[in-house]
Amino acid sequence: MLKKRIIPCLDIKDGRTVKGINFEGLRDAGDPVELAKKYVEEGADELVFLDITATQEKRKTLAEMVKRIGEAINIPFTVGGGINSVEDAYAVINAGADKVSVNSSAVKNPQLISELAAQFGSQCVVVAVDTRNVNGKQKVFVSGGKIETDWETLDWVKKVEELDAGEILLTSMDGDGTKAGFKIDITKAVADLVNLPVIASGGAGKKEHFSEVFTQTKANGGLAASIFHFGEIPIPELKNYLKEQNIPIR
Repeated sequence: MLKKRIIPCLDIKDGRTVKGINFEGLRDAGDPVELAKKYVEEGADELVFLDITATQEKRKTLAEMVKRIGEAINIPFTVGGGINSVEDAYAVINAGADKVSVNSSAVKNPQLISELAAQFGSQCVVVAVDTRNVNGKQKVFVSGGKIETDWETLDWVKKVEELDAGEILLTSMDGDGTKAGFKIDITKAVADLVNLPVIASGGAGKKEHFSEVFTQTKANGGLAASIFHFGEIPIPELKNYLKEQNIPIR
């Protein structure tokens, strides 16, 4: 069994870490470089850095900040936001990222996933999937959760796997920021369907939510933001709790 990973997510807007609820109402959560360093010290397994307005504002990911974060930490580091081409990905990886995350650009041009995998290896390609329940169906959303697509979530993740993605970052928009728990049903459905590592995201509010998602689904990563940024659940405390539950963690 793959050991489970605890992954803080830094959503970046205008050079600051921010956090909202259901992708709305953003509030400041601090300097991303300082937070990244803190998470390394606390024992985070990986970090995800998402420039959340890059796609909407049609600008490139902040390569300079990626460089600063990359120089400050020594754990795997995924960067997403506004990556629309192999050239964009190269700039981010060259700046220090270990993996790139694509979302809106992959839905618009699915072949981009294959191009990135061919250039950098599948292990470098994370496809972020923002999913929401619409009239009883799980649908894929893009542009920072603003636009509903024609894709149903399970169809899209299967396609993503066929195109050679290395990992799926699955965010339930219904759960995002609510602290009511990961959405087990869609996480389980996705992780059962694909033979890829799945990171569960959206809804973590207490330690039990991580043990639920790790024992009730095949997800092998648990991603969260505000509970870590605002010190509600220290990572060492979470890891000790999971060890007590006999959940294999890194």
